[in-house]
Amino acid sequence: MALARRQLLRLGAAGAGAVLVGISGAGSGRFRAPRWLGDPFSLGVGSGDPRPDGVVLWTRLAPDPLAPDGLGGMGRAPVGVEYEVAHDEGFRRVVRRGTAVATRELGHSVHPEVDGLEPDRWYFYRFRAGAAISPVGRTRTAPLPGAPTARLRFAFASCQSWSSGYFTAYDHMSAEDLDLVVHLGDYIYERGWRRGRVGMSVEPYLTAEAVDLAGYRLRYAQAKAEPPLRAAHAAFPWLVTMDDHEVDNNWASDSPGLGIDISLLPALFRRRRAAAFQAMYEHQPLRVESLPAGPSMLLHRRFGFGDLAEITMIDTRQYRTRQACGGNVSADCPVRFDPERTILGARQRDWLLDGLTRSAARWQVIGNQVGLGQLDSDPGPGVAVSTDAWDGYVADRGAVLGAAADRKVRNLVVITGDRHQNQVSDLRRDYTDPESPIVAAEFTGTSISSAGDGADLDPTGRRLLAANPDLKFFNAQRGYVRVEVDHRLWRGDFRVVPYVRRPGAPVRTRASYGVRDGAPGVVEL
Repeated sequence: MALARRQLLRLGAAGAGAVLVGISGAGSGRFRAPRWLGDPFSLGVGSGDPRPDGVVLWTRLAPDPLAPDGLGGMGRAPVGVEYEVAHDEGFRRVVRRGTAVATRELGHSVHPEVDGLEPDRWYFYRFRAGAAISPVGRTRTAPLPGAPTARLRFAFASCQSWSSGYFTAYDHMSAEDLDLVVHLGDYIYERGWRRGRVGMSVEPYLTAEAVDLAGYRLRYAQAKAEPPLRAAHAAFPWLVTMDDHEVDNNWASDSPGLGIDISLLPALFRRRRAAAFQAMYEHQPLRVESLPAGPSMLLHRRFGFGDLAEITMIDTRQYRTRQACGGNVSADCPVRFDPERTILGARQRDWLLDGLTRSAARWQVIGNQVGLGQLDSDPGPGVAVSTDAWDGYVADRGAVLGAAADRKVRNLVVITGDRHQNQVSDLRRDYTDPESPIVAAEFTGTSISSAGDGADLDPTGRRLLAANPDLKFFNAQRGYVRVEVDHRLWRGDFRVVPYVRRPGAPVRTRASYGVRDGAPGVVEL
């Protein structure tokens, strides 16, 4: 069962604070580590949600990460986990130390929030549990608000079905010169579809659909057991959100996905959602403000990078109206224009628009899960669109893009996952008007592994390019997008690998597109 906040209050003086965020001064002597039969840091280390004065660190103790019960080979007792943050990789200049308490209630994960750090600089960190020492991670704080910031480099990724292929792209991402990584969802898949890896052998309990906490924990452990993913987490701080497969394919608010599902009633689905949210929290570098409260989890949040950029992570699953017309590609779905339909929910929509309006940063970046711009699948006179994407929620799209135009939001760029395709598009204020002005740009990144090897330009890509004048680029190989932004130019490099069915693929830049300061349309570079 998912952990409720009231349960945390019963954890007593060891302190819910120690359990949740890690505290300095909670001596590890009270919570001694057992003698490990395996590496307790088998799932690696991570950091995330960077601010000018600090970051959140993460690890989960799991000496047997794929144990069928989802407990990672841990017992019932809490364990003290020490952490150190230093200026140097050799930890000769340690600047912060503390102890977090790993408990069974949160899967023996810890999320110490380290503050008091200097802005806009690199740090190194590590954990210790008993005699075991974790790998060393590297993280970076954000610049001060409004501080002159010459450049920001990051990569964004999404959609990493373990059974569909190897996570080779992360090997290459780890070697990039980046400040952070943004993950846009589908970090795990609730089911192990068999269609990918050469030589794949997996226990049946790892292919069954996850519906409870143990099942979701195993999906995360399976993903994090991959060395390329662990390396990318250790190399950079991450910003994360979720899409649908962290819970159930195409879920929406209190409604389960559109396939066969045992969660037929809203109450049962809320229980499943709570389990999925808790497992996500346990395995990601998220602050205590994102700790789930049953079937609710705060994932929309905002991060500033000096005077250069603000990244706004949104949540297009928890608050949306259920998909119109079955949630599939539909050529006749007038209900998608209903002004009451929402993908953001009124409160999140207002928060998003207020933030875009008030920000003084040069670039406004929205970390978005499903396609925002219109994507017509019919190259003829008709329009056929997916109602799971923003095409099914036209009023919310109009509100966001209309506000960007009316409020003169400077340099709005949307980064998107979900589609297993690389795409670059201009975004128009009103898609019912062919003369409507371009107000923003959308860079959609392909998958890390989902859908297998893929192809450069397949029949789907040819059809979409023919049907959508605003679609400037299409590619359906696997990989990630590397972004470099300064005060004059946003540059997105589409980094692709030729195959994922077997490991060891090389990487190349397939194409580069940009947005120039003050000119919302995309240009090929």
